[in-house]
Amino acid sequence: MTLDEKLAQLVGYWVDQGDDLVAPMAGEMATSTKYEDASAHGIGHLTRVYGTRPVDPVERAEWLWNEQRRLRERSRLGIGAIVHEECLTGLAAWKAATFPTPLAWGAAFDPELTEQVGAAIGRSMRELGIHQGLAPVLDVITDPRWGRVDECIAEDPYVVGTIGTAYVRGLQSSGVHATLKHFAGYSASQAGRNHAPVHMGRRRLQDVVLPPFEMAVRDGGVRSVMNSYAEIDGVPVASNPELLTELLREEWGFDGTVVADYFAVAFLHALHGVAADLGQAALLALRAGIDIELPTGDAFVGPLRERLATDPHGLADVDRAVLRVLAQKEELGLLDEDLSEPPTEVALDSPELRELARRSAEESVVLLSNDGMLPLGAVRSVALIGPNADAAESLMGCYSFANHVLAHHPGTALGFEIPTIAEALRVELPSASIEVERGCDVEDPDPAGIDAAVAAAARAEAAIVVVGDRAGLFGRGTVGEGNDVDDLELPGAQRRLVEAVVATGTPTVVVVVSGRPYAIGWMLEGPSAAGAVIQAFFPGEEGGPAIARILSGSSAPSGRLPVSLPRSAGAQPYTYLHPVLGGPTEITSADNTPVLPFGHGLTYTTFAREELDVADAATDGTLVASVRVSNTGERTGTDVVQLYARDVFASVTRPVAQLLAYQRVTLDPGESATVTFDVPATRLAFTGRDGRRIVEPGRVELWVGPSCAVRETEAAIELTGGTHALTADSPRSAVATVSPLVRESR
Repeated sequence: MTLDEKLAQLVGYWVDQGDDLVAPMAGEMATSTKYEDASAHGIGHLTRVYGTRPVDPVERAEWLWNEQRRLRERSRLGIGAIVHEECLTGLAAWKAATFPTPLAWGAAFDPELTEQVGAAIGRSMRELGIHQGLAPVLDVITDPRWGRVDECIAEDPYVVGTIGTAYVRGLQSSGVHATLKHFAGYSASQAGRNHAPVHMGRRRLQDVVLPPFEMAVRDGGVRSVMNSYAEIDGVPVASNPELLTELLREEWGFDGTVVADYFAVAFLHALHGVAADLGQAALLALRAGIDIELPTGDAFVGPLRERLATDPHGLADVDRAVLRVLAQKEELGLLDEDLSEPPTEVALDSPELRELARRSAEESVVLLSNDGMLPLGAVRSVALIGPNADAAESLMGCYSFANHVLAHHPGTALGFEIPTIAEALRVELPSASIEVERGCDVEDPDPAGIDAAVAAAARAEAAIVVVGDRAGLFGRGTVGEGNDVDDLELPGAQRRLVEAVVATGTPTVVVVVSGRPYAIGWMLEGPSAAGAVIQAFFPGEEGGPAIARILSGSSAPSGRLPVSLPRSAGAQPYTYLHPVLGGPTEITSADNTPVLPFGHGLTYTTFAREELDVADAATDGTLVASVRVSNTGERTGTDVVQLYARDVFASVTRPVAQLLAYQRVTLDPGESATVTFDVPATRLAFTGRDGRRIVEPGRVELWVGPSCAVRETEAAIELTGGTHALTADSPRSAVATVSPLVRESR
C-alpha cells in the first residue's frame, strides 16, 4: 500500500456534513475537501450516511450500494468503506423505530430484554448496509447536571456493565460492531459541564469508571471503542497510551479498533492545547492508540503526512492502525461483500420492533409515590395538563433521529407512529372526558397558561400533569449533549404549574418525562405533594401508550430508579456508592441524602423479602445467597430483587452500600419464589493501596430490600482466606436462579 492508501483507510468522510449542529463544533470543523478527492485512494469510514439528514432509506441504500461498488471497482485496492451510524435509541435514521433512552434501560433492570432490543436494531442496520453502531454509552452517572445523563444507563457500574454488555451482545449478534462510549471518565466532568476537565484518582477510575468497559471487552467481545473527550488529571484521553493501549489492549486483550470521537483528534490542538498543530495531534493520537479519525480526515491525512516527513518513526504507528482497520473490514466481510442488489423494501418500524419498544417502555416506568390514587380506575373526567401531555417529541431522547436531526428540518414528518400521552389516554380511557391544557411551555418561565390549567383541573375528577424535559443539542432543549445545567429545578414555569394544580384539591398525578432526575422532593411530600408521581426517562415511540396503561391499571409499573433522586443541585455530585463520610453526618450541616434512593420503585402490589441466607465464602470463591420473595398484595406484579453488601472494615474506605446482584421476578398474588444468587467474591473487589484490584478477608454485611437504603432482610458473613488479587480470568458477574413458584392458599 502507498502512504496515501494507508492514510485513506484511517479516516472517515461525512458526505452530508452541513451546518446543522449534530456534533460539537461541527460548523467550525467542517472539512473543505471534496469527497471525490478524499476517496481517491479509498476511504476507511462513511460517516452517518442515513443519519445526517432525512433521506428515504431505500433510495439511500441504492446510493450506498453504488458507492461501495465504485470503491471496490475503481480504487486500486478495491476495499469498501465501513458505514457507521448512531444507534443509542434505535437506528438514528428517518422512519426508524425509536426505543427508550439508555437511562430507561437502566430503570428496567432487564439485560435480557436489552439484548433483544440490540439484536433487533442490529438487524435493521445490517439490512441497510451499516457495519458499525456508535453505542452503547458506558459512562457511569456522576452528576445529573450533566446534559448527557439520558444517554447513560445508571449510577451503578455493575448495572451499567451488565446491561451495556447485553446491548453489545445483541447488536453484534446481528453482524454489526458495537462501539463503547466514551472511554473513559467523560461523565465525571467538573461541575457536570460537557468537555470539562475530570479530576479523579486512580482508585475511583479503576473501581467505578472502568469496570463496565472491562465487562463489555472481556465478557461481551466488543469490537470497537471510542475515546472520551475528557482530560483526566491534565491528560486528554485521546492522547493517553496508558488507557488506550496499555490498559485496553495489553491488559484487557482488546483486539478491535479504537475510533476517535468526532473531531477529538483535532481537539488535542484546538481545545486541549497539547499539540502545536494538527500533525502533532495526529501523531499523539495514533501513538496513544486511536486507529481511525472520525468523522473526517482533518488531521490523519494532510497534516499527518506532513508530520511523517520529519518524523518517519510514525510510519510504524500508521501501519499498526491500518492492519487493525483491514482486520475489522475482513471480519465484517467488506473485502468480499456481495453488493449485487440493494434492498428494495426495508421494515425499520416493524411490529416486532414496536413490540420490543412497548415492552422496554413499560418495564422502565418508575412509580415514585402513590397514596392509592393509582391506578385510576373508572374515572369520568380527566384534566390532562402540561407541556409534555400532548407532545410526541418529549418522549424521545437526545440521540433519537427526531430530536437529533429532524429538529433542523421543520415540517418533515417523523416517518413513524408515536402516540402522545393524550392520544394514548383517550384510547385507554374511552369512557372518560379528557380535557387537555398545556399550562406552560417546557422552557418558558411565562405562567400565562396556568390559570386555564387550574380551571380545567377544578372541573375534573382527576388531574394528570405531565412535565419534564425536551431533548436537544448544544442549547436547543433542556437536556442532551451540551445542555448542562446549574440547578435541578424543573425547567421554566413547570413547578408553578404543578403546585397550582395540586392546590385546587383535585386528586393529581404528576408524570415526569425527562432525561435526567430532577429535585422534585416538594411534589413527593409536603403541601404540594401529588397523589402519585411517575418518572419516565424518555420512553420512546411506545412511551405514550405505556404510560397510559400504567395510569389506567391495565399494566403495572415495575421500573426502579437507576440513579438517586437528588435533593438539590448543591448536593452534587452524589452517588449511593459513597463511604461513611460521603453521606450525611453530625459534623456537617449540609445534607446530601437523596429524596429517593437508588433502586427505589413502587408497583400496584406489595412484596415481602425474607429469610436471606448466605454462607461464609473464600476471597477467591463464590457467595451463595438465597432469599424468599412473596407477593403479599392483590395484583400480579414484578419485583426487582436487589442484593446489597457492605464491606465493614477494609484497608481503604468502602461504600456504605454496593449492589452485588439483581433479578426481575414476576409473581401472582400469594405466590412466592426463592431467588438464589451465585456471586463471585470478586464483586467485592477494590483497588488496594498498591494499585492492584483485590478482595480482602473480613466481615461483610448483606441485605435485600426495595432499594439500597432499606435492609428488609439481612445476613452477615466472613470472607475467609488471604488477600486475593484479580486476574484476567476473574469472574465479573453474578448468576441468578429463580425456584419454581409456590402459591400460598388464602
